[in-house]
Amino acid sequence: MQYRFLGQTGILVSRLCFGALTIGPLQANLPVREGAAVLRKALESGVNFIDTAEFYRTYPYIREALRGFAHDVVICSKCYAYTRQDMQQSVEKALTELGRDYIDIFMLHEQESALTIKGHWEAYEYLLQAKEKGLIRAAGLSTHHVAGVMAAAAVPEIDVIHPLINYAGIGIADGTRENMLAAIRTAAGAGKGIYAMKALGGGNLLDRPEQAFDFVLSIPEISAVAVGMSTVHEVAYNTLLFSGEEIPENLKSTVRRQTRHLHIDEWCLGCGLCTKRCRAGALSIIDGKARVDKDLCVLCGYCGAVCPDFCIKVI
Repeated sequence: MQYRFLGQTGILVSRLCFGALTIGPLQANLPVREGAAVLRKALESGVNFIDTAEFYRTYPYIREALRGFAHDVVICSKCYAYTRQDMQQSVEKALTELGRDYIDIFMLHEQESALTIKGHWEAYEYLLQAKEKGLIRAAGLSTHHVAGVMAAAAVPEIDVIHPLINYAGIGIADGTRENMLAAIRTAAGAGKGIYAMKALGGGNLLDRPEQAFDFVLSIPEISAVAVGMSTVHEVAYNTLLFSGEEIPENLKSTVRRQTRHLHIDEWCLGCGLCTKRCRAGALSIIDGKARVDKDLCVLCGYCGAVCPDFCIKVI
């Protein structure tokens, strides 16, 4: 496994980051021990970086995976807090549920622009205070927006940015792939640590994984890439690829046979909460039920979290 420092934070991370969303209730919904075993396999294969969020509800998986693990592991979490109090509660919840004395990186989740950063600044100020107290080591934000990256690049107090980037530009909310690449270069030039998300376009590029990963890994400003994995076969495939080793054909075949899609159960009542949550515009209400446009869906799974009847899943 290869490792890089994350900007000016002094935090050394594996180039492959384990995206914990996939194993949790919003996507594969694996039992905790099963999901933890997948994560533990990644850790034993050299991955030392885990990306999660309060919204993902995967803290129990991470705590279980780390039980008895002797090596240091970098964890990044995020939340949607606007206020100091709510951010404090989120950080304290992460510390408690993960069983740790500190979180390496804590972020504002899904920021769009300078305006949204300003709206969350009270919460971010708590992160700066938590950093001074040693409760976190670095602070930052995640974003699907070019404007979000550019705004973060201009804020000295932001250490790390987690942007969406892939070779097809899938999921970039306000521009092209080239726009996002330019923003990433600007942010890295400002000293920000950059680690990427959605290299596989939320699953839409699963038929071309090597091309997709090669593209993102070739971007010099990116220290790591968060990748969702829900099976030990995916872990084996990705750790070999990120380590520059040859991938056996039988392993390629096994991983490529895994198909994923957004599943909406028949008991959907068409309340419309999912359509409001979907920032990709992939969901609509037709004949009283939610329907998905597979060409727009990035398989983030966030819509499932707001469904009052839990009838939306990525499977």
